Amino acid sequence: MGIADIIEGKRQWRAHTARVKALPPDYRIVYKEIQRYLFKVGPVDLHDGSLLSGIVDFFEEGVASGSGVLELVGSDVAAFCDGLVKDSRTYADIYQESIRGETCTTEK
Repeated sequence: MGIADIIEGKRQWRAHTARVKALPPDYRIVYKEIQRYLFKVGPVDLHDGSLLSGIVDFFEEGVASGSGVLELVGSDVAAFCDGLVKDSRTYADIYQESIRGETCTTEK
């Protein structure tokens, strides 16, 4: 990863956070909880940003349609997050494998 990649990544992250800040307060709160959850136990390939930007897209559509955030994700935000990553390898999986003594491999 070169310096240009780092600069581009920062530019994209700043644009992403600006989109999040433009959401209504209730959407921002739920987004931050989703982000916290995904950063803790989320998919190994979360770094590409497509999942988080997809959530912001989904939320922006919800705002445009006049839906409340809990109408979109349900009352159990953790269950919503689990549904997002159900078919992805997570850091929690890697941790469980390390406890069992299995070989840890990540796809790049």
